[in-house]
Amino acid sequence: MKNIAVIGAGTMGNGIAHTFAQSGFKVQLIDISEDSLKKGLATITKNLDRMVAKEKISEADKANTLGNITTFTSVTEGVEYAGLVVEAATENLDLKLKIFKQLDEACPEDTILATNTSSISITQIAAVTSRPSMVIGMHFMNPVPIMKLVEIIRGYNTSDVVTNTIMELSKTLGKVPTEVNDYPGFVANRILMPMLNEAIETLYNGVAGVNEIDTVMKLGMAHPMGPLQLADFIGLDVCLSILNVMYDGFKNPKYAPCPLLVNMVNAGKLGIKSGEGFYDYSKSRKAETVASQFS
Repeated sequence: MKNIAVIGAGTMGNGIAHTFAQSGFKVQLIDISEDSLKKGLATITKNLDRMVAKEKISEADKANTLGNITTFTSVTEGVEYAGLVVEAATENLDLKLKIFKQLDEACPEDTILATNTSSISITQIAAVTSRPSMVIGMHFMNPVPIMKLVEIIRGYNTSDVVTNTIMELSKTLGKVPTEVNDYPGFVANRILMPMLNEAIETLYNGVAGVNEIDTVMKLGMAHPMGPLQLADFIGLDVCLSILNVMYDGFKNPKYAPCPLLVNMVNAGKLGIKSGEGFYDYSKSRKAETVASQFS
């Protein structure tokens, strides 16, 4: 399995491509947008330059990594020889189902199909293919080249052979794979997202301000990043999408997104990616004034 196709050149996709390529795999990075591919490669190059500056890799390592990546704007061209495809498109069920139908038709019959989804059912995605036993979740953490964890999610029909193969493959990337079962949010987001949502509820109810909430969690709970800052980093739209998946999946009101989160996403305040969320990243303003207009 030396040829890996990655679908999507965004934050997660380019990080996954970077990680495989740096580990010696040939990577076909696929995105329908030529501009996204250019931005993705620019991000990989920037991250490699940072590693060279810190003397973690050499210039030769950087060149080899970039040389292992080829870009495509068509799924049918990029997956022809792939032993594994990792889908890292937007967290949208309809989009993922469409992509997996295309992959099932375009890939060799022995190609393993993985998704980097952070919450959507692997079983539901696998059901639109003719190879449900060969569909699995590989939920990498952001930033992918740095974070060690990979959640390996078994769908209802995922085979033992495929699971063991992906577990061992993840280890060759220097990752720590952890097997979990296929329920909404899996483990990481089932625990994390209610905490972030509760932090937003705490702000929404006027218990404390953004700085105060984040300070309590950083200094009191030894979290490296406050929950509201982390939500900005993940993307408020992504947080909302995951919470909606869990709310729909469990029908439990404890997963219902806070109205403040919904309003902020509707207003285009998505966090770092939009330049403003709970914090204003363009002017380094205090987040209280940003969030209060939506409360």
